[in-house]
Parts: sequence; structure tokens; C-alpha cells
Amino acid sequence: MMNILIAGVGGQGTLLASRVFGRYAMLCGMDCKLSEIHGMSQRGGSVVTHVRIGEKIYSPVIWEGGADMIIAFESLEALRVKHYLKKDGILLVNEEEILPMPCITGAAKYPEDLKTSLKNEVARVHFVKAQARALEAGSEKATNIVMIGSLCKLYGFDKEKMKRAVEECVPAKFAELNLQAFELGYESV
Repeated sequence: MMNILIAGVGGQGTLLASRVFGRYAMLCGMDCKLSEIHGMSQRGGSVVTHVRIGEKIYSPVIWEGGADMIIAFESLEALRVKHYLKKDGILLVNEEEILPMPCITGAAKYPEDLKTSLKNEVARVHFVKAQARALEAGSEKATNIVMIGSLCKLYGFDKEKMKRAVEECVPAKFAELNLQAFELGYESV
């Protein structure tokens, strides 16, 4: 059984990432349940997806302290969801910062030094410059696939099955770009 929490903001591809993990589970002959929580996602709001994979899954929701791994597509989102991580779980964070609306309007300040804060609070935290790696592949929209490649290596997922899952979940015309992004992510950790 594995529990994966994916957190980001609208437009970063959290839902596609959850579908890739779901497809990976199917390719491995496992059961998978997904649950999406998104409010103002089209306006840059938080999006959180729960992915549970195992022999037989009955509930799609991960409880606090129950995530084996968290993928955070944005630094502040990592801070918001870190309480879901198990004590020995893996937190993978994209170093990108996307200002939420209260910061844009001046009503709040983006927290300083999130990286140090997360390092002090989480034993197994890894940071990836995923957006930069995605641009190397040809599009920043592949940031989510860079993150999947990184987590694949960190957690020891079957690389070939995960690549196949990526290829089956993205439009055919973007398959090569996304597979390159996956490889760049895999090499990043």
C-alpha cells in the first residue's frame, strides 16, 4: 500500500500527475483510488489530489500523517500539506514560488526561507528545480512530469512502467517532450 499526496496550484498539472500514478498502478496490476480537492483552481488556488495504490483500496482519502510521499509543485503548497506526511515519508518540492492572491494584493507576505523551514521540519525532503528542467525539455507545462521522474527514482518505482504510464496519459503529440522531462527529473535527484 502506498499513499501519495500531490499539491499545487491550478494549472500546474496536479490532476494529470494523479492520472499518471493511477495508470502506473493499473500497469502494475494494483488497485488505485483518486480523490481531488480543488476550489479556485482556475484562478491559481490550491489543488490537492490523494492517490492511494495497493492490492485493494477502499477509501480514496489519505489521513493526516498517512502519506508515504508528497509531491508539492510549489513551495508554499508543501508547507500547507506537510502534516499529511508520515514521519519517514518523502517530501519532494519544486522550488518554484507562485504568489497567492493575498500576496499579490499586498494583504499578506509570502513566507521567507521556506526551504530552510521545510528542511528543519521534514527529515526526508528533496528540492528540485523542476520548472527549469521542464523548460530544458521544451515546455514549463511538463514540470509535473519532471516531478514524477524525480519521485520515481527517489521511491524506486518501476521506471519503464512509469514512463509507459506517462506516455499513455499525455496527448500523443506531447509524448516525446514529456518523456524527456521525465528523464530530466529522474536525473535531478
